[in-house]
Amino acid sequence: MIKLDKEDIELLSRHSNWSEKNVEHALKTTIYSTKTDWQNFLKLVFLSLGIGFSVAGIIFFFAYNWADLHKFVKIGLIEGLIIITTLIAVFSKLQAPVKNAILTGAALLVGVLFAVFGQIYQTGANAYDFFLGWTLCISLWVVVSSFAPLWLIYIVLINTTVVLYAQQVAHDWTFLFICLLLFLINSVFLIAALFLNRTKAPLKLSNWFTNTIALGSICYSTIGLCYGLFESPQLEFYILLIVVIIAYSAAIKYGLQSKNAFYLAVIPFSVIILISALFVKISDDFGMFLFIGLFVVISVTLVIKNLINLQRSWTK
Repeated sequence: MIKLDKEDIELLSRHSNWSEKNVEHALKTTIYSTKTDWQNFLKLVFLSLGIGFSVAGIIFFFAYNWADLHKFVKIGLIEGLIIITTLIAVFSKLQAPVKNAILTGAALLVGVLFAVFGQIYQTGANAYDFFLGWTLCISLWVVVSSFAPLWLIYIVLINTTVVLYAQQVAHDWTFLFICLLLFLINSVFLIAALFLNRTKAPLKLSNWFTNTIALGSICYSTIGLCYGLFESPQLEFYILLIVVIIAYSAAIKYGLQSKNAFYLAVIPFSVIILISALFVKISDDFGMFLFIGLFVVISVTLVIKNLINLQRSWTK
């Protein structure tokens, strides 16, 4: 059965003898959220807020009472909380989203444990060691849970680890190489998520997750290329440029095939930024900035107009 959206129902109501009562019933059953949908949404929202505030409260508790607590009490409290939350997530009969949210809270507590341990014993480790250990310790939970927010935290930890490693250890890594590496890492996660969503795999990641990862990848590529335009030519710049051209072309093709306007919007905006940066490199006088302003207004208008036309053609 073909799933109708709001525009389809409105179009059918205009060009058919569909009664107003039936149109209203179709909107309520297929488009509008029901009372149960709102209840489930609010449950997840309040559960997420509760877990987030609980973790924040634990952090502030240790910060305020740091001098009054013995080191074994500090570590024991956090380890006890991690064990309790993990057991609840594994053995309780709660709904899967609730258990995954609790497991996400346990994953955040792992970071608190590493921070408290490092502060007590003054390990002297680099910051990237902290995030690397945190990432490795929750890897199994991330894979088992198949929970998009936990996957997003995991990817953020990987990005943070790479950035801190480059700053503290790999001093020979150039800024362009870091942008290229982060672009490739996030693109691999994006491709894997899109591939899993198209297969019958049990792991299904929402559009907001893939869009967030895609936006992060595009930010890295845009920043890297803009930086490379104003620096002396480097091998990493040309590699990043070739990879970005291939990736952007594939993303545009995917957006047209899947009728996903997100990729057809963010990629042209990235290209507009890159072209504007190229104009600034050519000249930075007043006339060029006026030209760039006109170029941005016209190009953004054309992008929006084309997106509107595409949306209309998709709904026909």
